[in-house]
Amino acid sequence: MVLGACRVASKISVMPSGPARDPADMVDSGPVVDTGSGVAPRSTRERILDIALELFNTRGYDKTSLREIAERLGFSKAAVYYHFASKDDILLALHERLHAVLKDALTGMEQPDTGAGMWPALLDRLIDGMIQNRELFVLHERNRQAFEQLHLTKKHEGDHQDFEKGLRRLMADESIPLETRVRMACSLGAVTLGVMITGEAFAEVPSATLAGIMRSIAADVLHPCLPRSGEGSAEVPMTVHELSLGASN
Repeated sequence: MVLGACRVASKISVMPSGPARDPADMVDSGPVVDTGSGVAPRSTRERILDIALELFNTRGYDKTSLREIAERLGFSKAAVYYHFASKDDILLALHERLHAVLKDALTGMEQPDTGAGMWPALLDRLIDGMIQNRELFVLHERNRQAFEQLHLTKKHEGDHQDFEKGLRRLMADESIPLETRVRMACSLGAVTLGVMITGEAFAEVPSATLAGIMRSIAADVLHPCLPRSGEGSAEVPMTVHELSLGASN
């Protein structure tokens, strides 16, 4: 299942007890300087997650300490504790980043009026979101055991259920021809497997190259069964790069 890689279990750590922290360590480590690059400054919490993601991917979750994360950011471990009670909480926040990517990409899946004509647009959003956040998928692949030991909140699980309910409804919609539904399901599987699970194998492939291949494959699967613009009552919002330019005509 698309979000099966997101299911994990165990417990979330609580804030460790200990001596009172210096308030100077607990504040947001000062404003982030805008370098003029046009990129919005990152909050301290987001910077902690960015550095943790890099270290978890290169060193592994188990071999990375909160002290190492803090040192990379230039402040004390106590400052990290101000934003996250434990390393497990950092991992959970990174997992929620991934979940947000998938949820944003698949927005509308649960809506009753979602049909085959919307599928190319949905896949395009999904490909863009996955490619832009490839490091999060690599994180899951390289740290499976850590994620298996992490507990998800009920609300988070509810979001999974909303998505799966929408997908099951769409795939069971008999107003959509059977072949079309099967092709929709297969195209979704092809796209997600391009980054999920097999993402580690393609980690060195340039993002633009991988995205282009994923779009081409999705278009190949979908092209024979989707109505062309103006045919019937449904007009396809042509994406998946214009259904891969008419499946190469």
